[in-house]
Amino acid sequence: MSSHEIFFIVFSYLLGSIPFGYLIFYFTEGKDIRTLGSGNIGATNVLRSKGKLAGLLTLALDIFKGAVPVIYGQIHFALPWLVLLGALAVLLGHVFPVFLKFRGGKGVACLVGIFLVFYYPAALIFLAVFLLTLQFTRYVSLASMLGTTALFFCILFTQVVETAMVVFVMLLLIVFRHRSNIQRLLAGNENKFSFKKNG
Repeated sequence: MSSHEIFFIVFSYLLGSIPFGYLIFYFTEGKDIRTLGSGNIGATNVLRSKGKLAGLLTLALDIFKGAVPVIYGQIHFALPWLVLLGALAVLLGHVFPVFLKFRGGKGVACLVGIFLVFYYPAALIFLAVFLLTLQFTRYVSLASMLGTTALFFCILFTQVVETAMVVFVMLLLIVFRHRSNIQRLLAGNENKFSFKKNG
């Protein structure tokens, strides 16, 4: 692997480690978002704890964060799976950020940003499954996991095997980060989505 490729992956990880949800909440409330709600730094918990504007801003920045390495990678590298290694690095940075002692978000918005640039039909399939599941169940966690699964199968049937293998790792990572949600879903006490701020 060349020095340029190593730089690309390291840069992507560090970019992914920027915790936008944490920073937005900390600078406006003076508190650690991880001590509230689900303990997550992502848009859903920020929305529940701070409100619509903060939640949507977090969502937009996390999507942007996922898109940037793919844009850079597609300009500088010919191999799609190498571009996706950078995308995997940004996702790992979001989930395990070095700046927050490796306690980060769940990676879903970042994933959407990745595939809006890399292969937008997969992102559209994710959004369709996500929105349908959310409409019928109001569980963001279930919608996220089913949407990511649908995205993986889209990539599996349309891209080369090396690309599908990297996306499969992304799927496993997102399911792993939702393990507590899976337990709550099975127990019947998972939080349902609402645009209203808690409290």
